[in-house]
Amino acid sequence: MAYVAVSGGAEAIEESIKLLDYYKSSTQDALSAEAISDQLSLLVDRVMGEAGLYSKIYAGIALKQCEGSVEEAVFLLRAYRSTLTRNYYSMPVDTENMRIIRRISAAFKDISGGQMLGPSYDYTHRLIKFNGQTENPQEILQALHEEMRAQTPEDSLRCPRVSDELRKEGLIDSTEPDDQTPYDVTMHMLEFPSSRSARLQTLARADTGFISGLAYSALRGFGQVHPTVGELRSGYVELCVPYLFDDEESIYLGEILITEVECFNSADDNDQLKLSVGYGAVFGRSETKAIAMAVIDNELNQNGPYPTQDEEFVLTHGDSLEMNGFISHLKLPHYVTFQSKLDAVRKTREPKEASHDKSE
Repeated sequence: MAYVAVSGGAEAIEESIKLLDYYKSSTQDALSAEAISDQLSLLVDRVMGEAGLYSKIYAGIALKQCEGSVEEAVFLLRAYRSTLTRNYYSMPVDTENMRIIRRISAAFKDISGGQMLGPSYDYTHRLIKFNGQTENPQEILQALHEEMRAQTPEDSLRCPRVSDELRKEGLIDSTEPDDQTPYDVTMHMLEFPSSRSARLQTLARADTGFISGLAYSALRGFGQVHPTVGELRSGYVELCVPYLFDDEESIYLGEILITEVECFNSADDNDQLKLSVGYGAVFGRSETKAIAMAVIDNELNQNGPYPTQDEEFVLTHGDSLEMNGFISHLKLPHYVTFQSKLDAVRKTREPKEASHDKSE
């Protein structure tokens, strides 16, 4: 598709950018990037996940720069990410050793290690707190710290997976890790059929709304039957890289917060029922995204006729950057192409109008 170049528009563009600064600075209350990353953490988690870069402070800076626009913040963060040198690949993370802050199961009431509600809006009354304008975050944090110090700490916050017991019974397939190098979708073009690692990476970076909508369509009937959340866990996992001079040693880099979900569904296995498993893992506390990802992962394993089971449809339309970029390109000049459409419409109307005039 060809575009007509816009001439003489540099000055107008510069003034348009100045107006952005005006709208961002139309209040005397300064909002720091640190405040955004701490107090709007769920929004920050979404941006980090869709950008594929774990950095709360940079996500906060990006959100402040673009007035809170998720797609623009993802664009900025991915652009910055592309400038960074990749020195190492981290070692595989065993999420069984996750330092858990939240863990629930919709499949079992009693699970090994117990259920932990943790931080969640699921149990709130969802009423606006109009006194939020006058709340002092430091006072609230101090009060909570004092309350936590008065409580007895848990001996261990590491719990086995719920699915482990089902695997022991042979009710679900074992998913032992192999020696195959994961496919890196940031370094190579996505190919079809794709590997499971490429599929999960693409889903993890996909737009949250798109993935949630697809999962919703599967639950509404355009896919398999209603799945069950076997386990949802949020917590901190350790990242390590191999030590260059000794394969047996590793270097600890730090912790990141992730959410992991396993969804169970029924499936046929040689005329016997078994449980299929969908998996989702995302940065931060993005629970809806992780659950939707697990639902879609399970759907793509079915190879059925529904849109949610079409690998190429799902994986090529969910990228936040590409999706919003292609929709936004409709605002660019389309003078030539639209004129050709107008000419085609006028030509089809000319014979009819001419015949109508003759009949009169």
